[in-house]
Amino acid sequence: MASQADPLAPSSASATPRKALRGAVVRFVGDSGDGMQVTGDQFTASSALAGNDLATFPDFPAEIRAPAGTTYGVSGFQINFSSQDVFTPGDAPDVLVAMNPAALKTNLKELKSDGVLVVNSGAFTAQNLKKAGYTSNPLEDGTLVGRQVLSIDISKLTLQAVKESGLSTKDAGRCKNFWTLGLMFWVFGRDPAPTLRWLERKFQKRPELVLANTLALKAGHAYGETAEIAHYLYEVPPAAVEPGLYRNIGGNTATAWGLVAAATLSGLDVVLGAYPITPASDVLHELSKHKHFGVQTIQAEDEIAAICTAIGASYAGKIGVTATSGPGMALKGEAIGLAVATELPLVIVDIQRGGPSTGLPTKTEQADLLQAMFGRNSDAPVCVLAAQSPGDCFYMALEAARIAVKFMTPVILLTDGYLANGAEPWRIPDVASLPKIEVSFRKDPEGFHPFVRDPATLARAWAIPGTPGLRHRIGGLEKDYDTGHISYDPQNHERMTQVRAAKIQRIADFVPEQTIEYGDDHGKLLVLGWGSTYGSIREAVQRSRERGLSVSHAHLRYLNPFPRNLATLLSRFERVLIPELNTGQLATLIRSRYLTPAESYAKVQGQPFKIFELESRIRQMLES
Repeated sequence: MASQADPLAPSSASATPRKALRGAVVRFVGDSGDGMQVTGDQFTASSALAGNDLATFPDFPAEIRAPAGTTYGVSGFQINFSSQDVFTPGDAPDVLVAMNPAALKTNLKELKSDGVLVVNSGAFTAQNLKKAGYTSNPLEDGTLVGRQVLSIDISKLTLQAVKESGLSTKDAGRCKNFWTLGLMFWVFGRDPAPTLRWLERKFQKRPELVLANTLALKAGHAYGETAEIAHYLYEVPPAAVEPGLYRNIGGNTATAWGLVAAATLSGLDVVLGAYPITPASDVLHELSKHKHFGVQTIQAEDEIAAICTAIGASYAGKIGVTATSGPGMALKGEAIGLAVATELPLVIVDIQRGGPSTGLPTKTEQADLLQAMFGRNSDAPVCVLAAQSPGDCFYMALEAARIAVKFMTPVILLTDGYLANGAEPWRIPDVASLPKIEVSFRKDPEGFHPFVRDPATLARAWAIPGTPGLRHRIGGLEKDYDTGHISYDPQNHERMTQVRAAKIQRIADFVPEQTIEYGDDHGKLLVLGWGSTYGSIREAVQRSRERGLSVSHAHLRYLNPFPRNLATLLSRFERVLIPELNTGQLATLIRSRYLTPAESYAKVQGQPFKIFELESRIRQMLES
């Protein structure tokens, strides 16, 4: 039991009944140096430990250290936590925590009309107001009239709280995010103990930082206890979940773990060749931790060297992997064509971001679909998959490796910045329940040449260099179908081109048929999505159906080839709507492949779809 001197001890204020909520959306925003991502991560961890279902959305500037106090330097973290199933980080925050004027200016319009605004009044200096573009102080000029505002000088209170730590004023001021976190822990009844233990681990070599941040967190919590703000006490009950071991997982970590699982389930080493690029670098970072699982990582000097390293590993009998984003995919195009010509298993993870060129490197987009489908010279088809949630990145990375090995082909896995940086509770699977990845190396020299094919999959033989009697040569020059030797014969080239395409199409016979994610298998409107639009579509369709509208949701994870029953499924609906974070790339493919008059709903703002945007479009289509 906590002593009376403990700032986290219960008081009369904490005995005040909390208002029960089904769920809440909280957004932390501040300067890129204010620690908003750390604050959001720790609040997320506390919500997960409280048993809530949740989804998060970190949003930060592209510059490593954007100019302090400017609107384009604002960093944010949003979390939606609930006692029911959560599919998105939420549309608009119920609680907005703004650490400076720039954060307030860029986010106030998003706050719900009845939402709570917590603002650090200590940062509203004349200089900061000018940087943010304010001509007067919004805390004083009536801008916030009608809002529920908690205006607190967090900067001053933080300095007072951490005085005994001995830190400089500058370093002490950096603890204000933990003061704020302590206040939000009090507001939502969160247990600070796990965060205090995290601080001890994080700064074990800097005890003064452990002390300072601990004091700040406890002071923020105590402020909530002692100030006259008991009417801001909330409680979100735990969600009902299947029994099991859970952890919060982000898309990049899940992708890396899926590749680790592929190494275990295949008995092969996974070799990642990668070059750092936002937002894919964390896949390299995570995989580098798992050498004991047969994972080897190589940070190459450039994107081309990275993929060629992976191709060489595949030639040697490993699972070659490379991870990148859109600009890197452009550089890898010729080497992907080489992997198509040599018919080697290769996993290419493309974590999409806003473009073109450098574009919006920290913002999300789905604009690499056509590049994944056709972004190589000549006819060079590959399998294309897409993950639909952070946790699904694990399963689709595993699936990409399975298909690559089974069909001896490159496989492109599409995720994006929204999935990569977001997080959700993920039930850790029983490894014994995951299907083995069957690997068959050619060992018999009788009748061998490198393009002897399996009649079911059309996959060529995989012979490890050095196997007695199986010496062979592969490369980018066209090979003879019957001997594997270099061939310039026109008919042979056409035959090999057709066989490579047919092999990709055969994959449809070995993957699941397309199902309806939510709703009926027929009706007036089908909302067809892919990738990270999953959560927004799912909730928009659910809300629309609750209003009696005839709408269903299907979500594609297999994009090349499409599921074998997709044409039949599309024909059961009067209209098809395809929302995408691009200018209509899947819609273009669906129209050309099936002659279905699918309607595109495009958004290219570097931000995911809001639920209300999709719900409004569904209602508009069904009422027209």
